[in-house]
Amino acid sequence: VGALGVQNILDLKILQKDKEISDNMISHLMNEQELQEEALGFQKTIIYLLSFLILVSLGTTMYIVRVSRQRRIANQQLAIRSLRSQMNPHFIFNALNSVNSFISMNDERSANKFLSEFSTLMRSVMENSEHNFIPLSKELEIIELYLGLEHYRFKDKFKYTLKVDESLDEDEVQLPPMLIQPYIENAIWHGLRYIETEGELLVSFEKQKNNLVVTIQDDGIGRKKSQKLKTKNQKKTKSTAIKNIDQRIKLISALHHINVKVDIQDLNQDESGTKIVLVVPQLNIPS
Repeated sequence: VGALGVQNILDLKILQKDKEISDNMISHLMNEQELQEEALGFQKTIIYLLSFLILVSLGTTMYIVRVSRQRRIANQQLAIRSLRSQMNPHFIFNALNSVNSFISMNDERSANKFLSEFSTLMRSVMENSEHNFIPLSKELEIIELYLGLEHYRFKDKFKYTLKVDESLDEDEVQLPPMLIQPYIENAIWHGLRYIETEGELLVSFEKQKNNLVVTIQDDGIGRKKSQKLKTKNQKKTKSTAIKNIDQRIKLISALHHINVKVDIQDLNQDESGTKIVLVVPQLNIPS
């Protein structure tokens, strides 16, 4: 009996020892789990913090990009408005010279008529310069006034035709103001003015798919001969009006994401005459 009792006591101690070991292991595992949970919580905190910092950085970047874009757009619009408000100084100078010529010949009636139409043209130009795009109908008013003035001054030099496709809605079609006039001015002053016989100028407007296509065609002396007639000083500087238009087209294309195309070529094989084709996409851009 004594031996059995001793064995039972030993077994009990072993069981107690096993229980202590199990309790220690459980405690150890629980401590490890707590540590893991703390580590996981710390990682989550780091992730949340990094996510917050990333969002703040993205927000700040987006704000900076938006402000930069708005500033760039504002600068582009200002540049366009500045260029748009400029009228070829040669035209203004020559127009006033014509008025002076009429006055010197005591032709008061012609001087008054010319000056009245010239002031109407300038007023239309100033009014339209406030807009990025205007209806074709308004641009046609400017072109008709301008052509009337130039033809009044050079009656024996050229006749002109203004042709508008019947399918075009003149109030719906949009284009940048004063886009056409400088090319017409170039055709008259650098092509038609130098020919000995009466020349012809054709300005046509038509619709091709979703584009407004403008053609300015003259049978003048051509670009090559015109270049030879220029003085050394004139050869060094590009036409102010055409340079103005080139800059405006680049700014308009960048600002409104449209591709205004300009193609200039000789009309005939002997390099006489000039044909200019402008393609203006129609994207219903508000003025």
